Amino acid sequence: MIISEGKGKKYFVFRELLRIVPGLEARLMESSEEDIIAIAELIQKGASSARADDTKGMKAAIIDWITPKGQTLSPHIPRNVKCGRGFQHERTGVLLCPAGYEWQNAEIKEKLRNGQLQVAGDQWPVFLYANYMYDPDDPWNGLLRSGLLVCSYKHVFTSPSSVGEEPKATRSGNARIHGMRSVTGASIAYVATQARFALMSAQVFSRTDLVTDSERFYNSILELLNDSDEKEEVNQLLLWWDRQIFPLYTESEQLPSKNSAPSRIRARRAEHHAARVTVVANE
Repeated sequence: MIISEGKGKKYFVFRELLRIVPGLEARLMESSEEDIIAIAELIQKGASSARADDTKGMKAAIIDWITPKGQTLSPHIPRNVKCGRGFQHERTGVLLCPAGYEWQNAEIKEKLRNGQLQVAGDQWPVFLYANYMYDPDDPWNGLLRSGLLVCSYKHVFTSPSSVGEEPKATRSGNARIHGMRSVTGASIAYVATQARFALMSAQVFSRTDLVTDSERFYNSILELLNDSDEKEEVNQLLLWWDRQIFPLYTESEQLPSKNSAPSRIRARRAEHHAARVTVVANE
């Protein structure tokens, strides 16, 4: 049986849902068609509500993150108002400028502002890059490693108060509630989409909005992160993210230190075992 790409993605999402929700598969197998529809509606309602909460929270918080310390934005951008953002404001405009374009070029800036230059969802903004610097000779360099993205990720998956702080094992948040111990490509794409929308002046978050082109933006990032030909770069990226968000769960953190109590206990046990083997061999 051949499964189309679209159905394959949905099946993968469904399997992930069954994995993170204990008992859901058994419940679905025992339920009537009406009950299954009701469960699906509840899941969709919960997802929509969570997305709306993230959008609302990010709209206000992102203004704090993009404002230089000790300074104010000019003109001022209210934390809970979308008007005045996007390419119309110097600060949000430079962050949203497509990688490969020069925001300081007056002609480019004007075309972006008057809509003469339309930005498709797969024309990624420079804020996705570390230090907001894009290298056309090495597009992977710094991609999806910006400080703004890290702040956005912590805001959504750890807690709003964790932004700017060192990760703590005791901190509650969406990640801990759902047992997340590593960053996924889908979560990076989601956070990038939320941050991009927060910088824009668009009022309503809609996957079908051709102006923001959010669905295409999200899918273009996810497709790259799921591309088997990019596996080496993606693995390095995910390891970097794990160290930013879940340092206590990364492989390097789990290995016992050379002189730690656990390592010394294991070494002593190995010595005793070797001594017993020697005695038996000599008898």
